[in-house]
Amino acid sequence: MQLKIDELKKLHQKKYRSEFGYFLVEGEHLILELEKAAEQNAALQNCELFVTENYQNFASRFKKNLISEKNMAQLSDTKTPQGIIAVAPLLSPTKTSSQNERAIYLHEVQDPGNLGTILRSLAWFGNFRCLLSPGSVDPFNPKVVRSSMGSIFHVPLELDVPLESIASRFKSIATLDMNGKTLSDSSFKQHDCYVFGNEARGVPRENLQTMNAQPFTISGCGAIESLNLAAAVNMCVYELMR
Repeated sequence: MQLKIDELKKLHQKKYRSEFGYFLVEGEHLILELEKAAEQNAALQNCELFVTENYQNFASRFKKNLISEKNMAQLSDTKTPQGIIAVAPLLSPTKTSSQNERAIYLHEVQDPGNLGTILRSLAWFGNFRCLLSPGSVDPFNPKVVRSSMGSIFHVPLELDVPLESIASRFKSIATLDMNGKTLSDSSFKQHDCYVFGNEARGVPRENLQTMNAQPFTISGCGAIESLNLAAAVNMCVYELMR
């Protein structure tokens, strides 16, 4: 890795993450999760750490670079930097599925916190992969990485997956709809891919009809119009694993 501090600062922007092939991982907890993932993923074993004096003795398998508090503040995405940041290669998407793995497809998800929270749930329960449509938030955005609490290293990710490709790839597809069957219906667990829409616009109905997506609903009292996207996905994933 030959990136200079001025180049590392640019990794806060998606275009430079794509250009350089790296993203930033900030904070002790996330870096410990990164180290766990590196034990299984050879591509992560050459990550580098940038640390201030407080972390120069931090036990790590990664190469450490000591930098000033000023430089750390420039690299950090938080108001109060912890003093430790890793530079990791972008994770390569894979279409190789494990046995009985289910797919969660997110159509144009925009909120970094939502995506990070969803990744945490998928990593907690295991045997899920996350497919993101074009126009979705970049999963290597620092806010997504931080809110995922390291789950981004443990969930197979596929980026820029067209919604139109889902029908040919998966035999059975489910989605959420106010007029669908309840999640407790036994048929809810019989699908390969679960499609969730944008926080405000949902999934285009014509696409759902084309892919013959089976509708299900999360029963509630109806006092409010809708659930938060991450909450809805989390409830569905819990039901699938229950």
